[in-house]
Amino acid sequence: MTSQALQKVDHSALKTNQLIIITLNILAFVLNLSFLATFVALVMGIGSALKTPGFGFVYKNLLKPRGWMKPDVLDDNPEPHRFSQILGFVFMTAGSLALFLGASALGWGLVWLVVALASLNAFGGFCVGCAVYYWLNRFNLPGFSKQPPAGSFPGMKPKVGASR
Repeated sequence: MTSQALQKVDHSALKTNQLIIITLNILAFVLNLSFLATFVALVMGIGSALKTPGFGFVYKNLLKPRGWMKPDVLDDNPEPHRFSQILGFVFMTAGSLALFLGASALGWGLVWLVVALASLNAFGGFCVGCAVYYWLNRFNLPGFSKQPPAGSFPGMKPKVGASR
């Protein structure tokens, strides 16, 4: 594994994003509000375009300033997290489209897939989209240039101090 420059990534912003995605999607399912799932997809898409967690503004403007959530800044690569959000956006968009077209089982299934993967990341510290990014890096695909931080398993949240 070659040495690479890591950036600072606030994992609290990522976790806030995941928790809001989980909450809104479960609420959308329970209340059968497909437009809410579409809203989540839209926010994830905007976040992807801006290269920031879609619901990161809640963390930045509400939770962090009030001290309700503390920063968890680690040496990490932001690119795999962005890729993961893009994948979530794609699945949420496909799910929303399926719901709009009346394919409820497919639509809600895709929404629940996003809920499950966001939950695995938020509560288990494993980002499947990040792992996929790192696997694509191993195939030397263009655009997938980053390797996991030293001492961390691909997709797992880096440990404090493990990346240096």
